Amino acid sequence: MKIVIVPSGFKECMDAEDVALAMERGVRRFDPTIDLVVMPMIDGGEGFVKTIVRLKDGKLVYKKVTGPVCEKIKSYFGIYEENGKRTAVIEMAAVAGLKLVPRHQRNPLKTTTYGVGELIVAALDMGIDTILIGCGDSGTSDGGAGMAQALGVQFLDENRQIIQVNGGEDLMAVNSIDTGNADPRLKNVSINVACNWKNILCSEKGVAHIFGPQKGATPKQVEQLASALNHYADLIEQATGLDVRSLPGSGASGGLGAGLIAFAGATLHPRFDIIMKYINIEEKILTADIVLTAEGSLDFQTPNGKIPAEVARIAKKNHIPVIAITGTIGKGANLNYHAGIDAYSSIIQKPTTLEKAIEKAPKWIEESTESILRKVSIGMEIANKENRKVRAI
Repeated sequence: MKIVIVPSGFKECMDAEDVALAMERGVRRFDPTIDLVVMPMIDGGEGFVKTIVRLKDGKLVYKKVTGPVCEKIKSYFGIYEENGKRTAVIEMAAVAGLKLVPRHQRNPLKTTTYGVGELIVAALDMGIDTILIGCGDSGTSDGGAGMAQALGVQFLDENRQIIQVNGGEDLMAVNSIDTGNADPRLKNVSINVACNWKNILCSEKGVAHIFGPQKGATPKQVEQLASALNHYADLIEQATGLDVRSLPGSGASGGLGAGLIAFAGATLHPRFDIIMKYINIEEKILTADIVLTAEGSLDFQTPNGKIPAEVARIAKKNHIPVIAITGTIGKGANLNYHAGIDAYSSIIQKPTTLEKAIEKAPKWIEESTESILRKVSIGMEIANKENRKVRAI
């Protein structure tokens, strides 16, 4: 039996590489000799830069920038060279991610992507040719306005005075946007963005309603944020001629996708389409007898472009069974059966606190992986016994 492990990270708990290592230990506990391929998978969120840099033999560049709650933090981006071209890799989660927002400050009306823009400027200062940006695991919903300000875009009130936008709520005070002072070097680089293609900026299916609550927004704040982003979309159209309201990916990372299109000239890509140009997982998945994947929370959103569902989509090309390990099983998790995931199991072993679950996660992932393979083994033994009966007949 050949097993391929392709997990994502457990948000705010373990990155994809740590999850993969725990799953590998579980497999080895079951059978140390098993044929195993381990491929931690990235989706533009936590671990994106470090994984790409490791695969491309690049380096990390550390920079002090503005974090999501407007305090200075130490962040980083990656640089690598290939075919004479220099590429910078930026991970929004490393500068404006949810894990960087203290729990008592989780209000997406008051968090900023300014640091993302600062990292883009730092990359431009190094004379790069291409920028690859991963959008995922964000703690912001400012539509990329903070990022745009760091790039020189100005947000003006009705008196043409510059406003500092430090979060989604500040967008309502903006009367117009001036792009005349945007960094001119943006025109000389190619910016590609790996994002969730199904996230849009506005409407009832927009980023405020779908992801605002995950970032700490109350129902009232969700409506405030939705109004602010609708207003913001109007301002972008007035300033640039672009209607970003329902563009695929415009809602990625709290609307950062819209800001990158409008103010940085970026091209948005379904995250797996572009990531698979850097990480060739398909040929390895298609050699497996069983694929194991993982995600922190498996729910109704998983089929919408998240790693377990994308892994399952590839595996189903060869009718390969897929089993998912998850931290929690959320609302609508059964939809994943239709997305190609054949079975899923939570690692949680008993009633516990979030803090305890995070502490125990590596051990519980390991034990859950072993347990799942023991169940698979029982099924194989039953199937073999039935086959022997048929042959005897």
